[in-house]
Amino acid sequence: MVVDLLAEDDDALLQQPGRQLVVDHEERSLGGVGAHDPTVRHPGTSPKAVLPQADPLSAGRDAGGPAEIGCRARGPVAQTVPVTTTPTVRPLTADDLEQSVALGIEAFGAIPDGMPRPTREGFPGPGRLWWGAFDGERLAGRMLRREYHSWWHGQELPTSGIAGVAVSPEERGRGLLRELFRAVLDASVERGDVVSTLYPTAPGIYRSSGYEVVTTLQTVEVPTAELTRVRPPVGVRTRRATAADLPAARALYDVWARAQNGPLTRRGPSFPATDEDVIGDFTGVTLAVDESDAVVGYCSWNRGRGYGPEGRIEVQDLLATTAEGYRALWRLLGSFASVAVRVTVQTSGDDLARSVLPTLSWTAIESHPYMLRLLDVPAAFTALPARARGTVVLRVHQDAVSGTDGSYRLTASEDGVTCERTDPEGDHPTFTPGGLALLWSGAQTCANVRMAGLLTGGTAEDDAVLDAVCAGRPLHVRDYF
Repeated sequence: MVVDLLAEDDDALLQQPGRQLVVDHEERSLGGVGAHDPTVRHPGTSPKAVLPQADPLSAGRDAGGPAEIGCRARGPVAQTVPVTTTPTVRPLTADDLEQSVALGIEAFGAIPDGMPRPTREGFPGPGRLWWGAFDGERLAGRMLRREYHSWWHGQELPTSGIAGVAVSPEERGRGLLRELFRAVLDASVERGDVVSTLYPTAPGIYRSSGYEVVTTLQTVEVPTAELTRVRPPVGVRTRRATAADLPAARALYDVWARAQNGPLTRRGPSFPATDEDVIGDFTGVTLAVDESDAVVGYCSWNRGRGYGPEGRIEVQDLLATTAEGYRALWRLLGSFASVAVRVTVQTSGDDLARSVLPTLSWTAIESHPYMLRLLDVPAAFTALPARARGTVVLRVHQDAVSGTDGSYRLTASEDGVTCERTDPEGDHPTFTPGGLALLWSGAQTCANVRMAGLLTGGTAEDDAVLDAVCAGRPLHVRDYF
């Protein structure tokens, strides 16, 4: 998560690079977990409220989370002096940890009680690379790149997850964020990342760096008593999962995630948890199984505190590949109606889990927009499946931090899509980086991107080809970083 501490008005947000802080938590999910860190966002609370609790199966939890926040000050926090020279941007090392912690305290405040102090030995953590902007020896800004893969158009694409951003107050508006993005995204392209994503609290800051909101991660609340009215499943029952069941649950997640645009693959260095770790992080992981004992759904849940009006069940993943699987899982959650009046579920988009509910009760209590930008335009379009036929030349302009500006020839055929740089003349569809992210992700059509002022030029025929090529999958996310 990126928490932005900036000017209040939108115009200022658009003009100032600002200062941000991430509350990261390690990836304890069906795909694995990072190094242990007891900081996990409590569903339904403010993004700034970080409570110790079991790690979510779906919401990411970063290694060394306290280093992102800072730590409880022991002595004076380092004084900040405005940058007076061109900053030096480089990867952070363990020698920079104390300055990074101080910057985190300055932006976010003291680390909550019960969280361990960050150590040099745990820095930077698996799948993570910190970058800093220095004025001489003084750290004036920082940014974290997370190593991920995510599902887009049926393909696993290398993904640069941006988090942990903080800039000292005196440097707001001085261009440090832009310099950090240039360095971090250059490193991401060198690694082979095709897209970059982040969770902002002020999207306007990141639009100038080519990002645009394509979906939203939400926590929703459903009255537990209403779940008792879900129709009983036919041929499906529930049982408690053990560590031996985790491979089957991961396989079900893969089936679901591959059919969407946006979900992390939950593989790689950011997800190194063992099956035992994952099971131990929840009150329960419940499977929905059919008559042959094949897994057709699962939910990972924690029993919140209390059994009165404040009692609740907190669900991190609720996924199924059949309607009967969803019914079985909802009814299991409804069985808590006498002791927990609410169920909270982490979700996004138009969740199919809702299709079997008998009432309209589905209240969003927390929302986190998810932003995307393309880093490698040819690779991003080449990943698209064959959905249409035609050739379009498109242009990208106003990319201030990465090298996507220029013209591209896109050819769609029955064999798939090819995309390569070109240098044509004439009137062609011209996208801002954010406009291209909206189209490519399937979040918006060319017509809507034009209405937003993020696409000009080209013809109706160009728009038809681009719409057909980029359509096809709903947008969903489940992991918060």
